[in-house]
Amino acid sequence: MEAYLPGILFALLFACFITQLFYLINYHRRLSRYAPLDELKTAGIPISVIISARNEEQNLANNLPSILEQDYPDFEVVVVNDCSLDETEEVLKAFCAKYSHLKIVNVTENDRFKTGKKFALTMGIKAAKNEYLLFTDADCQPASRNWIARMAMNFTTKAEIVLGYSPYISTAGFLNNFIRFETIRTAINYLSAALAGSAYMGIGRNLAYTKTLFFKNKGFAAHMHVMSGDDDLFVNQNATADNTAIEIHPEAFTYSPAKTSFSTYYRQKRRHMGVGKMYKNKHRRMLSFDALTGFLFYILVILCLIFGHDPLLAVGLLLFRIITELILYYKIFRKLDGKNLIWYLPAFDLVYYVYLNIFGLIGTFIKTTQWK
Repeated sequence: MEAYLPGILFALLFACFITQLFYLINYHRRLSRYAPLDELKTAGIPISVIISARNEEQNLANNLPSILEQDYPDFEVVVVNDCSLDETEEVLKAFCAKYSHLKIVNVTENDRFKTGKKFALTMGIKAAKNEYLLFTDADCQPASRNWIARMAMNFTTKAEIVLGYSPYISTAGFLNNFIRFETIRTAINYLSAALAGSAYMGIGRNLAYTKTLFFKNKGFAAHMHVMSGDDDLFVNQNATADNTAIEIHPEAFTYSPAKTSFSTYYRQKRRHMGVGKMYKNKHRRMLSFDALTGFLFYILVILCLIFGHDPLLAVGLLLFRIITELILYYKIFRKLDGKNLIWYLPAFDLVYYVYLNIFGLIGTFIKTTQWK
């Protein structure tokens, strides 16, 4: 058996290598070649921006003006004050006195059941007067005054969902660099899948869809019992090859601060990864196979270096993969405001796949009971 071990290890390594190459060429290359429309077209459709806020007085004070003062002819902003215990209500009232297109929806705590973000968003959607809905969070700030216009112009007679992108603000330190790197890698996956006609998720910090689509498919009813997933599960269940568009023009980004401690980052990712088990089977297989083969690739490289007859073959596959990623991802990282992070790829790629597998297991077995 020992005589066959090097051959078996290399065969497994090569299988993982080919699988990872398939994801790079078949999916990620689409995003590398994709160019957002630079011309700003007037959509001419009324938009309702919806924000769910729980104890967000400072974030609303900082970020709401940049949303209320968007350069768009017909829009309203609906903020759902979701059981806040701070001064959120007072902050919103002050804004209402200045901005007539701001609408407040107050949600109060109920003794019989615990409300969550999905309930708050549903109340906001019901209160919205417009068919076209654009979502973000209280801690997000649009990159420009054309955010609404950029997202809105993707709605067509077919497109009912628009997937945006929301990078984190750059600061110093390993954690911030990795969070921003992981955010770009996640975006590469879901945006590439959408371009391939197999959209499986979106992010609530920058997402748009129609009210008709929401109510036609009973909103969040199928997963209301899950605290997270107002964004990715809704997209996963309702996106098709024809009804989903993406928008990655820099003017359409929304920026938010990244977590600053490993404990808060852990809680955030545990909540996010916990909904993956509710994805459609084809998407679960696609994501699980990518995560597993990506992780095993590095483990098998190490094992081949230790036990293989010709370690240079393993090193060759490793270098080939890294170089291929650098070539394909260079353009993508620039498009997604992460050009300085591309050079972290050789080191962060392994960390990324370890993270995917660990949080995938945590999300499968640990239940999250709160959305904030």
